Amino acid sequence: MAEVTIEARRHSAAHLAARAIMNVFENVQVDIGPATDEGFYYDFDLPHRLSPEDFPKIEEEIKRLIALDEPFVRKEVSREECAKMLEGQQYKLERLGDIPEGETISTYAVGDYVEMCRGPHVEHSSQIGVVKLTRVAGSYFRGDVNNKMLQRVYGIIAKDQAEMDEIIERAEEAKRRDHRKLGVELDLFHIDPENPGQIFWHPRGWSIYVTLQDYMRKKLVADGYSEVNTPALMPRSLWERSGHWGHYQKNMFVTESEKRLFAVKPMNCPGAIEIFKSRTRSYKDLPLRLAEFGHCARNEPSGTLHGIMRVRGFVQDDAHILCTEDQIEEEVAKFCRLLKDVYSDFGFDKNLLVKLSTMPEDHVGEIATWQHAEAALAAACNAAGLPFEIQPGEGAFYGPKLEFTLVDALGRQWQCGTIQLDYQLPSAERLNAEYVGADGKKHHPVMLHRAVLGSLERFIGILIENYAGAFPFWLAPEQIRILPSSDKALDYAKKIKAALEANGYRVTVDASSEKLGAKIREASNWKVPYKVVVGPRDEADETVSVRKTGEGDLGAMKLPDFLAKLQSEIKA
Repeated sequence: MAEVTIEARRHSAAHLAARAIMNVFENVQVDIGPATDEGFYYDFDLPHRLSPEDFPKIEEEIKRLIALDEPFVRKEVSREECAKMLEGQQYKLERLGDIPEGETISTYAVGDYVEMCRGPHVEHSSQIGVVKLTRVAGSYFRGDVNNKMLQRVYGIIAKDQAEMDEIIERAEEAKRRDHRKLGVELDLFHIDPENPGQIFWHPRGWSIYVTLQDYMRKKLVADGYSEVNTPALMPRSLWERSGHWGHYQKNMFVTESEKRLFAVKPMNCPGAIEIFKSRTRSYKDLPLRLAEFGHCARNEPSGTLHGIMRVRGFVQDDAHILCTEDQIEEEVAKFCRLLKDVYSDFGFDKNLLVKLSTMPEDHVGEIATWQHAEAALAAACNAAGLPFEIQPGEGAFYGPKLEFTLVDALGRQWQCGTIQLDYQLPSAERLNAEYVGADGKKHHPVMLHRAVLGSLERFIGILIENYAGAFPFWLAPEQIRILPSSDKALDYAKKIKAALEANGYRVTVDASSEKLGAKIREASNWKVPYKVVVGPRDEADETVSVRKTGEGDLGAMKLPDFLAKLQSEIKA
């Protein structure tokens, strides 16, 4: 058999899942079933309310269908033929109506099951491997809340049972690391069901947030950025000129005041242009690097929200660089070095993936300009020592872009950093940003939209899961917990706390009446990096007994020596 892609296997598994559910239950209406990054899903409408208790019998039917080793047969058909094949399937027939006249309609048949589909698929069902259903959720038809809610069944595949066991084990580990679960257990944040997509940060979680933000500020200042802040509310007229009103309005929160419409900003870029335009700029002012931790709001559908990973209110480590065309390559290379440096501090530099998205069919601007811009991005990656792959036709309509994907401790990929090249927003047709060139004439700058971490909320969610809640010392909300062995050592514990806090560390004292062993376990449950035990003997010797998560008991040491160790760890 020919080699098949994982996407084809996943997509084919979705078809067999649909076929199996139609075999097991009555009166089943099917909608769509694509492959996903994790496996596949399929949307159904049926009288029976599906639950995990149904999965074993569905999986057994899928297993039987795979064993039949039937071929997936592609056939191009007329609209009339396709409608006859799909007779009685209301959702499929509505999807058929979406296909423009004259466009090829292809179907795939496996056994007695026929599906309108572009493919690709495996040649025979045995190539799929092993299939396991994972969960069921609600999903509105076409993603529209005004339509009927369907039942979405998710699944995963593996080549054999041994691989499936490994996948399940990783999935169980991912559950243990789920940021929503750990966020509650570690008292970091909560989300009110009546206020979906908005985060209430608790003191411990906000400590992480502020520490991360301060870390990025230092990096930005060192890299030549100026920090700005722009209004959260901006008028409709600005969003119309920028193009967002026409292309993005459904995702914007809109309000009215004095018979004028305003929108809560879903992104910061128009504000950066307004600052650029606030005074006359010379070519000598460029590149101008404007960074903003601006709070944005996007009206995401409630069904897409996910903890702090996908929210309606968020802050990006956003920045916009306005420069000349000749400065593009140097600025992108500079950004790549910054991103590489930041990711290294979090341990994400080993498996960093970079993709260059090139000119799409639906683009604006001259082809020669696109070619120049794409070459500049590629050269910048090479200059920064970052290998990359091409994503043909995946650029934005206004320019090419680089996307940076990190790999976490479980091998999962997260696209976070990006830099996009934009000739359109500063143009005369949009927001008309201008500078005076060396020739004394007015020119439009090029704009680079870039973020290293992306959404701070999402990045913190990634960190929670990557570290399983045990943050590195410099980022931990509670860095040191002092554990007096008895009330007699409480005053000494407070003295040590004051000394550590004077050096900038986040410290607490466990003044409870619990026994020392219980105090140590409690500190471990809260994932505190350092546990410092003090007793009468420590006070007499002017020492502290130090335990570190992952290293165990480090023994007694003088306070200056402990401070030196902490300083060394922070620098590292």
